Amino acid sequence: MSSAVLLKLVRCGRSGAAGRAFLWGSVSKVDLFTPVPPVQASGAAWVRWASGAARFDTDGSGRPVTWDSFGIWDNRIEEPILLPSSIRYGKPIPQVEEGGRASVLGLRKQNEDRLRVARIHDNLLYFAVFDGHGGPHAADYCYTFMEKHIRDALEEEEDLERVLTKAFLDADKALHTHLTSFLTAGTTATVAMLRDGVELVVASVGDSRALLCRKGQAFKLTHDHTPDRRDERHRIQSSGGFVTWNSVGVAHVNGRLAMTRSIGDFHLKQSGVIAKPDTRRITVHHTGDAFLALTTDGINFLLSDQEICDVINQCHNPTEAAEIISQQALQYGSEDNATIIIVPLGAWGKQQSPAAVYSMSRNFASSGRWA
Repeated sequence: MSSAVLLKLVRCGRSGAAGRAFLWGSVSKVDLFTPVPPVQASGAAWVRWASGAARFDTDGSGRPVTWDSFGIWDNRIEEPILLPSSIRYGKPIPQVEEGGRASVLGLRKQNEDRLRVARIHDNLLYFAVFDGHGGPHAADYCYTFMEKHIRDALEEEEDLERVLTKAFLDADKALHTHLTSFLTAGTTATVAMLRDGVELVVASVGDSRALLCRKGQAFKLTHDHTPDRRDERHRIQSSGGFVTWNSVGVAHVNGRLAMTRSIGDFHLKQSGVIAKPDTRRITVHHTGDAFLALTTDGINFLLSDQEICDVINQCHNPTEAAEIISQQALQYGSEDNATIIIVPLGAWGKQQSPAAVYSMSRNFASSGRWA
């Protein structure tokens, strides 16, 4: 046998072995994610399955792509993948972290804000902020027991909007029994639940807020319950209550409370103040959604939703972002407790916001808001 023929046989044997080894690894990976259509892998590499044939080359050279670059879901997502949810929904779902959080005293004598982050189930996360008034008693109760009310509601109901509505009303009812005194205490409540990494449901009473940063833009998920809203004011007046405005133009129910919905405030229940939350359901798109933020009014009364997005998008991690936002609110003149939870999503760090322009000419006449 000539040396040329021998060399040809050796080359054929090597390419066949390499092809078989590569084909085995590739088939096992694709079979694992059958619901997912073929995706572009690491630049220009495409995988195509037709008539039992697969194309492994990126440039028509016949050389297979490397294993490390084959079958990657999306090279923009650096977080660990939540495998069961990815298979269920047929798209990559990052494992959502607990994120960053901060709560500062401001110029108050005590911090009446509370925040809570928990994992209800393996696929269900819970985030909440509570802004107490008339003392911390109502906020303390919600911090301690809201999660229990949610768990109890989940035993009877799967729809998260109904779960949160029931939990809020149950918490309000139980708080009335719990508070033998301090019946003038109350709290806002903004709660977000994330199921399977994609189903986001938010419930809120009062003027704490939730917002989603989507493609660099602030996407509001809640609306403040204040007497300035015509529908809220109409309910107050229909229930026998009245609305007054203080010297800086802030509306109050019966001259006492700057919100029309809350947990607690039992002295104003007959005047139309209710604990039934507004709820909202949204699907998270991890390729464009950078983070979820929950804030109390010590922050959102001084910074607009878009300002919050822009500042957070310049930060390296959620913990740093939470600290910067809370301190920024103080620099802008917030006298109230300032609390924030930031939950990073799939597009965290991918949005480039323009440099924030910080104006020190803020209106500091905000004390009437929190009187």
